[in-house]
Amino acid sequence: MNFIRNTIAVLVGLAVAALIISLGVRLNSSWITYDEYSPFGNWEQLLKAMENKPYFFVALLISSGIAATVGGVVTAIIVKYAKVAYAILIGFILLFIAMLDIIIFPYHPTFYKILIFLTFFPFSWIGGKITEVIYERKKKRLKKIQHKKNAAQ
Repeated sequence: MNFIRNTIAVLVGLAVAALIISLGVRLNSSWITYDEYSPFGNWEQLLKAMENKPYFFVALLISSGIAATVGGVVTAIIVKYAKVAYAILIGFILLFIAMLDIIIFPYHPTFYKILIFLTFFPFSWIGGKITEVIYERKKKRLKKIQHKKNAAQ
């Protein structure tokens, strides 16, 4: 049962991250030159148009960092054990997809190719740690309440 739960957690985390990244791409309406909403269907066309506009890639890096963090949090909330490890898995999968993007479409600037390594893994780890810290504080609070109940009896 844990395998199914963990698989669903990873898929949901990736879906949330993809949604946030696609919303980050649509942040500036002048970047989108096509009519239909298809952030990844016209990706090559978009990258060609943005090749000499580094602010698009800065926004993409920022939205990727936010997406990795939120995707890591969502995944860590859903899984039962090894919350940080599964959040880091989200970062590795997103990094793998980003590397495929860089290999397939050669329109990315050099700073993006370098900084993408420093974005997905650490931010997904932060997402897992956020969840772990929240759960640990909640567990300590519940132990204190239980201890006070036992002392009162």
